[in-house]
Amino acid sequence: MRDRVLVVVHNSTIVGAQADRPAALQTAVDATAKELLIPGAMVLLRTPQGEFAVTYGTTLLGAKSPPQADTYFRAASNTKTMTAAVILQLAQEDKLSVDDAVSKYVPGAPNGDHITIAELLEMRSGLYNYTNDPEISASMDHDPTKVWSPVELLAVAFAHPPNVPPGTVYEYNNTNYRLLSLVAEKVDRKPLAQSMQDRLFDPLRLQRTVFPALAVNTLPEPYSHGYLYGSASVAMVGSPPYSPGVQAAARAGTLLPKDYTDLNHSFVEGAGAVISTASDLATWIEALVAGRVLNAAYQRRWLDSLQPEDPSKPKGQRYGYGITQISWGPNTIYFHGGETPGYNSFIGYDPDNNVTLVVWTNLTVSLDEQPTANTLMLKVLDQIYLVSPLRQD
Repeated sequence: MRDRVLVVVHNSTIVGAQADRPAALQTAVDATAKELLIPGAMVLLRTPQGEFAVTYGTTLLGAKSPPQADTYFRAASNTKTMTAAVILQLAQEDKLSVDDAVSKYVPGAPNGDHITIAELLEMRSGLYNYTNDPEISASMDHDPTKVWSPVELLAVAFAHPPNVPPGTVYEYNNTNYRLLSLVAEKVDRKPLAQSMQDRLFDPLRLQRTVFPALAVNTLPEPYSHGYLYGSASVAMVGSPPYSPGVQAAARAGTLLPKDYTDLNHSFVEGAGAVISTASDLATWIEALVAGRVLNAAYQRRWLDSLQPEDPSKPKGQRYGYGITQISWGPNTIYFHGGETPGYNSFIGYDPDNNVTLVVWTNLTVSLDEQPTANTLMLKVLDQIYLVSPLRQD
């Protein structure tokens, strides 16, 4: 659950003309997935020319079970888009203010009197990211069904001093959204799972989107298994790097990835626990960006929240209230990614050109430690933009 950057050039132009080439899309997906040793992948593309579903491989190693648009997978940090939406709905109902201090709702956070709800949403709290602690990855490897309580997780987070003062630096951080989960539950007076069901899933008819109970570590049928070479720490913090021996054995087929499907996701909740499908997530990201989740005033605040992740690159990637944005030429896409042991995903919507893209894979990172869905996503955009986002300036 690390932050990933969407790399695109800034002289591209969007088209629909190439989007009617499903064979070219299939070829690009097949070649990339095979190169990355991805067991299975699903690409769902919606354009003005229609909807295209491109699948690769299998949902279960050793079986012929191709992914589908209704196959369940762990959406991981795409959950953050939903948690942010719940918080903003509570704000538009005057049940909280994004300017409130986190200490008003959750005691004990370092600098809690000076960290606002907005800074949690924007990844600018300065707090330590608890999923960076080796204890979390070790638990995933050796006790994968462990049910983590909020108290345990915050104890891990708060045992470390803050990284920086609040509001000074963008740092992608699961602690922020674990705290927002507790804020939402206190204000809405119900579990976050129920808030999402009532506020998001039911109104948008996301009938194949699930926020599992803490003790549940399985996925609904039909689902994809999720795989990762090596330790969970590779997905969580990017280490240890794959050795040449591991890479060679994997490419030779003598080393198979580990199955992390049944990893209990109580360690993230509102930062990454949602289970969904490509179809539902396409509907979700379209609704969120198009203004069907928030009222007009808060949709404006949601859009205005976007700030450059790197101040030295004011036209580069931006993060706001649970959403990422990149612009190139006249085009803008709003997106988020999801990464957890076993799964990698991307959800994005370009409202000006009415292009929706959802990609998920059941291998978190490739042997060269690249996010697999992100790599596939760029290959797909290469097929649907006249000037490729893979093309360098």
